[in-house]
Amino acid sequence: MRRQVWDAHQQQWRKSAVLALPVTHPTYPEQALWLVVSRIGKGKEPWYLLTNQPCEDADQLWSVVLAYARRCGSPPGQIEACWRFSQSELAIQSPRLWFWLNRLKLMMMVALMYAFLLQLLAVDQTGYRLALLRRWCHRTGKRCQSALTPLYRLRAALAALLTTYQIILQTSG
Repeated sequence: MRRQVWDAHQQQWRKSAVLALPVTHPTYPEQALWLVVSRIGKGKEPWYLLTNQPCEDADQLWSVVLAYARRCGSPPGQIEACWRFSQSELAIQSPRLWFWLNRLKLMMMVALMYAFLLQLLAVDQTGYRLALLRRWCHRTGKRCQSALTPLYRLRAALAALLTTYQIILQTSG
């Protein structure tokens, strides 16, 4: 199926084509999966997307492709930025833990912190988020304020807040 898609990065319309094929995973044969292939013009690498969302008609198919394009459309892409953030900012790029249980505990703490940061991005937390960013990670200039780096700024703001008001909760025992 072909369609004109707006490329926000290049500021132009592009002809795009998509195709979806039902596939199965050998370990999980009962789970319905779809392989979605999207071509976004000449000279561009096709996207190969694996999803469990049904892609039986054109609207469902394009919703999967456009959802991915919203998250990853412009370099470096939000998903890649999230991975980079998770690895470097949350200090899990190369954890030096020998035992699996210790690694599992670290990953659980990181997941809890990441969930907290994502909760601060929720619409109902706008007041808290803006106050936190304004006070602890203030940026001037239109470019800095409109940059799509909310997790970096939130982590920096929380780090500044917790560094300023250090509360030692651990006892000597």
